[in-house]
Amino acid sequence: MVDVLVIGGGNAALCAALMAREAGASVMVLEAAPKEWRGGNSSHTRNIRAMHDEPQDVMLESYHEEEYWQDVVKVTSGITDEKLARLVIRSSANCRGWMTHHGVRFQAPLSGTLNLSRTNAFFMGGGKALINAYYRSAEKLGIEIRYESPASSIEIRNGEFVAAYVGDERIEAKACVLAAGGFESNREWLKEAWGMNQYGEYPADNFLIRGSRYNEGVLLKQLIAMGADSVSDATQAHMVAVDARAPLYDGGICTRIDGVPFGIVVNKHAQRFSDEGEDFWPKRYAFWGRLVAHQPGQIGYCIIDSKVLGRFMPPVFPGEKADSLDEMATKLGLDSKALQETVKAYNAACRVGNFNHTILDDCHTEGIEPEKTHWALPIDTGPFYGYAVRPGVTFTYLGLKTDDTAAVRFNNEASKNLFVAGEMMAGNVLGKGYAAGIGMTIGTVFGRIAGTQAAQAAKQYGVELAHAAA
Repeated sequence: MVDVLVIGGGNAALCAALMAREAGASVMVLEAAPKEWRGGNSSHTRNIRAMHDEPQDVMLESYHEEEYWQDVVKVTSGITDEKLARLVIRSSANCRGWMTHHGVRFQAPLSGTLNLSRTNAFFMGGGKALINAYYRSAEKLGIEIRYESPASSIEIRNGEFVAAYVGDERIEAKACVLAAGGFESNREWLKEAWGMNQYGEYPADNFLIRGSRYNEGVLLKQLIAMGADSVSDATQAHMVAVDARAPLYDGGICTRIDGVPFGIVVNKHAQRFSDEGEDFWPKRYAFWGRLVAHQPGQIGYCIIDSKVLGRFMPPVFPGEKADSLDEMATKLGLDSKALQETVKAYNAACRVGNFNHTILDDCHTEGIEPEKTHWALPIDTGPFYGYAVRPGVTFTYLGLKTDDTAAVRFNNEASKNLFVAGEMMAGNVLGKGYAAGIGMTIGTVFGRIAGTQAAQAAKQYGVELAHAAA
């Protein structure tokens, strides 16, 4: 019997596996994906949000606990467990040394990185390099890794883990860490959660999945049905406005449309529907997928002009280019008169001050709804560029309620040997909204906690077994 079974193969799972092994436990990792697709959503990441009180190698200036906490409060609208959020924040200051020990390398932030040079540390080679480094370290430490091994169910007795099943195979362990991601690739569950909208549509039919196709939430659904305490709701998720031409799965970061703050976004009726300049993009980009999801047809159109080119990271696919708004409307399939009226009203409302894309500047609108609070420049300089966008789901927030030990809870009682990390519990911190890089922080912090606690639980299992034999 293995000491610690880790179900999942991404950042949180590997952090748990490495910590458990370092604590002396034997460890098995069950990764649902084949080796070439290992790592789940973590392979698409590129940075981790980390607290620091002074400049540190690749991190500039300082990012104190209280500022970090206020960022969490703002993006979540206060829907967060403060104790756990602060645990994540404080622990983030101590993660990078351990990560480096396991082969992760960091680099100075490049241009076009969402104003994150002060708050986030970037992985050299991105998330794929991080995942590969962790797997190399796991193999060196003797951790058993099984690919193409999705856990189909788990056996629980009196709130304690007994065994997991991979098909018909039963795998017992003294303790278990659940880190198998959310349910973002489970289309039926997404449809059930989102239901039918006022237009008679099922919004989830038009969602694209930015990450892994293997995150179906099988164990999450089973555990909730078993009575495990849950947190957040099934419609909350990290959802980004992505290029409508993006692939159904694994589009990753390159399909995101980052020009939103510097232009306007309209729906299929050529009407604006939200403040494009409400805040810095790292704190707003994960709202826009949800905003688009509530529009008819679950589609939006980001339109910019030539004045703002070079102010944001360009997407992988070139946008539509037109010398006039009439031509742009034709290329995007919008009503030309409606688009031109929307742009005319927006331009007239712009109060241009000192445009500065690196700060919350004073360029705003007046007398128009929705307002645009920053970076409001008239769209009047051709050529114009347009991007059709759809909701891109990165990961869902419905998860298992936990505490500072990462234990799964049943009727508010902590399990002795079943723990959770990563997307399966991120909703404890992220009731809604998102701040760039915090998903990796939650996964790293709680993965390390879960692995340590699972190793201790496995040791206690041995002690109890010895006492029973005596």
